[in-house]
Amino acid sequence: MRPDDLRLRFSRVSFSRALRSGVALAAGLCLCGARTTAAPIPHGTLELIAENQWIETGRWANLGLRFQLEKGWHIYWINPGDSGEPPRVKWQLPQGLTTGDIKWPAPEHLGTTTIVDFGYQDAVTLIVPMRADASLAAQASAQIAAEVKVLVCREMCIPGKAQLSVTLPIKSQQPAPDSRTESLFAAARKSLPRPAPGSWKFSVIEDKDSFSLKANVGRQVTQAVFYPLVESQVSNSAPQKLTPAAGGFQLTLQKSEQLLKPLERLKGVLVLDGQQPYAIDAPVSKRAAAADGDKKNDS
Repeated sequence: MRPDDLRLRFSRVSFSRALRSGVALAAGLCLCGARTTAAPIPHGTLELIAENQWIETGRWANLGLRFQLEKGWHIYWINPGDSGEPPRVKWQLPQGLTTGDIKWPAPEHLGTTTIVDFGYQDAVTLIVPMRADASLAAQASAQIAAEVKVLVCREMCIPGKAQLSVTLPIKSQQPAPDSRTESLFAAARKSLPRPAPGSWKFSVIEDKDSFSLKANVGRQVTQAVFYPLVESQVSNSAPQKLTPAAGGFQLTLQKSEQLLKPLERLKGVLVLDGQQPYAIDAPVSKRAAAADGDKKNDS
């Protein structure tokens, strides 16, 4: 293994130890009002932003974690790939506010031919849904705070930590968009995986060393890339072989050497022809079982 590959394989254990031992870089930030200031992280900045100018009680709203990175540096997707760690967030919220799961944009391939990671370069906005309970109506404003731990990598990885906060007014009327952040949220939504159309059909056949993802999407596909949602199922560095078929395609994915038990479903993000990403969740069947099913259908 090359020295660069060794440096890239920054283990999750090492990351946790570094944070506990104080190696992580910390930036304390106390912000007042909806206007925020970006906090420094290694080789970049991080900002907690809101889509609207105020919070409407009884409704969902969106927060955003806006990362801006120096050229050549990256952070990680929910499945980081062969190395790395996705950003972790610890929220401090007033009673009556709750946050949902992070909405992850489709990632890109990062790294070398032997160590392949999934993540983001340059800039990315992670959308975080937030619900305001009706009990918040008694308050004039709400302070939202977040401690974010992030691993920023190039040839080497640097753990960082930022303390962010924003205070938003609370009203019982439909909120107005924040003109400063409106375009950022619109762009982030375009990169989010959508549910595949109901007319599309997916299935996965498991062989000894590979998965064959079959798709019927009603049109010819010339390029398809699959990003596995769960680690250690698919080999990240192995080529993905596309075979066109009538109305769709077959994508052959090499199994990960770390996969120790059979899969019932294969979940991930599928990007077709370099355009809109789709979230898929396809059932997995063994090759022998699939062949038996075909014979029954023919009889």
